[in-house]
Amino acid sequence: MNPPVVRLRLRRLPLHLAAAVTVVICLFPVYWMISTAFKPSKDIQSADPQLFPHTWTLDHFQRAVDADGFALFWRNSILVTLGAVLLALLVALGAAYAVARLRWRGRRQFMLMIFIAQMAPWESLIIPIYIISRDTNMLDRLPTLTLIYFMITLPFTVVVLRGFIGTIPPELEEAAQVDGCTRTGAFRRVAMPLLAPGLMATSLFGFITAWNEFAYANFLIIKQQDNRTLPVWLSSFQNTFGTDWGATMAASTLFALPALVIFLLLQRHVTSGFAAGAVKG
Repeated sequence: MNPPVVRLRLRRLPLHLAAAVTVVICLFPVYWMISTAFKPSKDIQSADPQLFPHTWTLDHFQRAVDADGFALFWRNSILVTLGAVLLALLVALGAAYAVARLRWRGRRQFMLMIFIAQMAPWESLIIPIYIISRDTNMLDRLPTLTLIYFMITLPFTVVVLRGFIGTIPPELEEAAQVDGCTRTGAFRRVAMPLLAPGLMATSLFGFITAWNEFAYANFLIIKQQDNRTLPVWLSSFQNTFGTDWGATMAASTLFALPALVIFLLLQRHVTSGFAAGAVKG
């Protein structure tokens, strides 16, 4: 083997080891969740935990699927999550285009407020949001939860799409306008196809954020049983007699599948979208 190649590989060896250790640390809790979902109850409660289960069972998944409200909570989570993501994309696309393409007074101040909103801890807004929801008679309603998730994901979506639009040469839209397109038509026909990776990246972030949110759904907005979402449903496997860890891990595995599938499908576009969105801003 060529000596320079050997030296190069030796220099990269610590980086590869660090990457491998990071991957193992990040994935081990996920592996433990999935393996616990397939373990028999006696192995889960054993004082000697097994890294690799010797026997497998689907009983925990059966109990999770048979739990009260399984289909209803899935429907609620899907409606709330998709509604928040689509609304955030629609509003953020217009705002990002206005900031990236147009010149108007207060543009920098507007982006400063967006960054401040992005950095704010959303848990600190539970009390103000509760008061607003109570005074407007919007407590215990799924549209309220949709609007809250829209508010949480909107700043990040605006920031990423603004950076992504900034990487698209404005001359492309100007050429389309010369050919007879309006500004809106030029954006729709020229810029929108190039924005697909950015839209997918922000959609994935918004989906995961809204899909996993627990605090607002459990402690504030949703109190009625029929309006609860999947993160709240996971807590139903805990009672005064303890926690059914097998059913909890099986339910958590089912809960994580949609986000995992969407990420695997959009992985290439998501990576390029985040990279392009961070180039210019």
